[in-house]
Amino acid sequence: MRKMRVEELFGVNAGKVWRTLKTKGEKTLIELIELTKLKRDEVWGALGWLAREGKIQMERFRKTFKFKLTE
Repeated sequence: MRKMRVEELFGVNAGKVWRTLKTKGEKTLIELIELTKLKRDEVWGALGWLAREGKIQMERFRKTFKFKLTE
């Protein structure tokens, strides 16, 4: 079995989060964790990847954040 590079892992997770936001719309961190089945730190890593590429927006929502794709 081939060992996955860090960049590949982050990219795969970013793809899961991106597809979830694309199909389901704006979501909170907790919703993204539940929908993608990723761990909290994996979702944050994916969000960081997407933010670096300018593909998401983040808004404060009560005591958490909501994330959506940029237009």
